[in-house]
Amino acid sequence: MIFDLTGKIALVTGCRRGIGLAMAEALAAAGADIVGTSLNLEVGDSEPRRRVEAHARRFHAYRVDLGSETGAAELADAVAADCHQVDILVNNAGTIARAPALSHTDEQWERVIRTNLTSQFVLGRELGRSMIDRGYGKIIFTASMLSFQGGINVVSYTAAKSGIAGIVRALANEWAGRGVNVNAIAPGYFATDNTQPLRDDPKRSAAILDRIPAGRWGEPQDVAGATVFLASSASDYVHGIVLPVDGGWLAR
Repeated sequence: MIFDLTGKIALVTGCRRGIGLAMAEALAAAGADIVGTSLNLEVGDSEPRRRVEAHARRFHAYRVDLGSETGAAELADAVAADCHQVDILVNNAGTIARAPALSHTDEQWERVIRTNLTSQFVLGRELGRSMIDRGYGKIIFTASMLSFQGGINVVSYTAAKSGIAGIVRALANEWAGRGVNVNAIAPGYFATDNTQPLRDDPKRSAAILDRIPAGRWGEPQDVAGATVFLASSASDYVHGIVLPVDGGWLAR
């Protein structure tokens, strides 16, 4: 079956809640064991563990700060040392800083760029080595509507997510002929912690909903199908795409 992930190991960063949690659960439901990471992930009992184990799959937890200079490399080393041969990497972890550009601090910029862009590349590079050696791997980045647009008061986030789209295309050019698929999912406006300030603003919320043809905010589970597709053999000839899951936002 082309969507069957039985026997695969998927590493999902930022899996503790929201979109990352939905991605981890979807991959587990398709048969993959999950290596899950997050800044505040509980190593013992946790919601991701419960959801993954409900599908009779294994869950391995790592707590890591991808906003630190060494977090991504240390995670790659730890996973390799624990003999987890990662078949699927979901580079989902991220953060956001909301401020007008004139008051956007250097510290905010550095934190967002390191978490959302630099660490994503480092982790993809380090895990990509063994994928290329084996001639097989699936790498999925979480992009954004701001991979296509400028946004408002989120200059560092927009820069990072625009960079993700470029990384996806560049890695696909290098690795497509070596058995590794590199793609991204671009969620639209989803009901997550990142968009809470927008949903709490009546004018912004109404303006956003007015533009979404589907007429609602996305829910984390809306990314499940796209995640399994890009992680499975169904996408073996799909390289370098940024797949919007946006309720039609970009169609307007």
